[in-house]
Amino acid sequence: MNKYICMFFIITFCFACNNKQENHEQEKGHEHKHEVEKKSTAALKQELLSKGFKIIDYVDQKTKDTVLMQEYFMAFLKKGKNRTQNKKTADSLQRLHLDHLGKMYDLGYADISGPFGDLGEIRGITIYNVPTIEMADSLANSDPMVKAGRLEIEMHPWWAAKGYSLR
Repeated sequence: MNKYICMFFIITFCFACNNKQENHEQEKGHEHKHEVEKKSTAALKQELLSKGFKIIDYVDQKTKDTVLMQEYFMAFLKKGKNRTQNKKTADSLQRLHLDHLGKMYDLGYADISGPFGDLGEIRGITIYNVPTIEMADSLANSDPMVKAGRLEIEMHPWWAAKGYSLR
């Protein structure tokens, strides 16, 4: 099991390193194909609303800036009822699971995923950046580990300010 956690952290580290490299290139003044023009808060709000996202806005009393909060969906990946697969099958499912999470990230459906380090009932989380809980639930349940019964999904709506990152 520890090798799966290690594999996940290596993949997560690779995504993080890639992001740091992109930021470094942008700081040096190089154009990057993924660089996006900064939109006004009003334009971003309108775009998100037109795509079906739920948005709340408020004025930050300290900065006087308008802050947009968006509804995301947090999938808790819990131990499933079918964990009897042999090692070869479990290893294959883990690889497919990581590929699935990578695909969700690449397609823009998931913003962050990661395992918990305590090996408890809740194995990890994925935060989906999609307009509806039904879409998030469908994407999460298309994970090969979930289909095999090795993981189960518990989905919750979660609100966060747009443009903020983990530090």
